[in-house]
Amino acid sequence: MCVTIKTERGYIVMSNVVFFNSYKLKKGASIPDFMEAADKLNKEYISKQKGFISSKIAVDGDTWADFTIFETMEDAKAFAEGSDPNGLAEKFYSFLNFNSCVTRFYTVEGSY
Repeated sequence: MCVTIKTERGYIVMSNVVFFNSYKLKKGASIPDFMEAADKLNKEYISKQKGFISSKIAVDGDTWADFTIFETMEDAKAFAEGSDPNGLAEKFYSFLNFNSCVTRFYTVEGSY
């Protein structure tokens, strides 16, 4: 997906951005409780951020990943850098093993 912006000189095409996080849960973490915290955080906070398009959570064994798609890199980085601490995020983070966290930003080059 791309965002097309009309300017005085023509059009600028900007690719969407995936804000990617992978992590493991703390030992003994309840998966249903974790998913409930993730659902609330996404529905009540993340989905309301500027440029938000969609979000998905995936798991492979004990490694979890979330993919949040934003309209622009600016939107994704503003979200990542400016996220205000809140009870929803704190609840979600309480399940994570922070030593396992990896964060990346990917520019979407194709969508099928």
